[in-house]
Amino acid sequence: MEQQVSAQKSTVTQRAIEQIKAMIAEGLLEPGGRLPTERDLAAQLGISRSSMREAIRALTVLGVLEARHGSGIYVTQLEAGDLLETFGVVADLSRGPRLLELLEVRRVLESTATALAAARITDEQLAVVEGHLRAMEATDDPEEILLHDLAFHREIAAAAGNGTMAAILEGLSSRTFRARVWRGYEQEDAFARTRREHARIHRALAARDPEAARCAAAAHVGEVEQWLRGQVEGP
Repeated sequence: MEQQVSAQKSTVTQRAIEQIKAMIAEGLLEPGGRLPTERDLAAQLGISRSSMREAIRALTVLGVLEARHGSGIYVTQLEAGDLLETFGVVADLSRGPRLLELLEVRRVLESTATALAAARITDEQLAVVEGHLRAMEATDDPEEILLHDLAFHREIAAAAGNGTMAAILEGLSSRTFRARVWRGYEQEDAFARTRREHARIHRALAARDPEAARCAAAAHVGEVEQWLRGQVEGP
């Protein structure tokens, strides 16, 4: 009986979530706008206040809504980075075959973003990318390399000019996972190889060659995939 009640409540809550999302999509609730009170919204949608509370809590976790102390509940600006923030949690917590799947997705998106960046990158952005490359080449400290590796790819994603793609890539670029990769590379004395891969990406960007950039980025992520596959599947 308790399970049945719980399932019914879950269904009602899900319906409330969909109704609030529809109100946003239809422009009845604008980004940055304040929601009606919990009581008024529950009455408007014909559901209990407890189900409305659960719906608001769920949408807050997803980054669609935000609670402002003493002011109420507001629709966020609905930026891709906010809405895709949970992607990073998935990448951080994934293991084995699931992590390999995420790397496959990253390979596709990273190569596309790098190709776009080759066509769109400014001289200033290219100089920042080169700065991170030089910093990676100047140290053997895995933490320092990790810091500049993340920034290197982040700047390229930004240069691609597609905020949504950049947000997805940011979510897939788990710091926890990358730290594990760099530690593995350190043990395998593979720093030189991965530095060459980053240098190849930079040369393609500097040449404004989208196809070369696409291939260099795909090969780079493919090397990480191959390394991880060996960790997961063993010799």
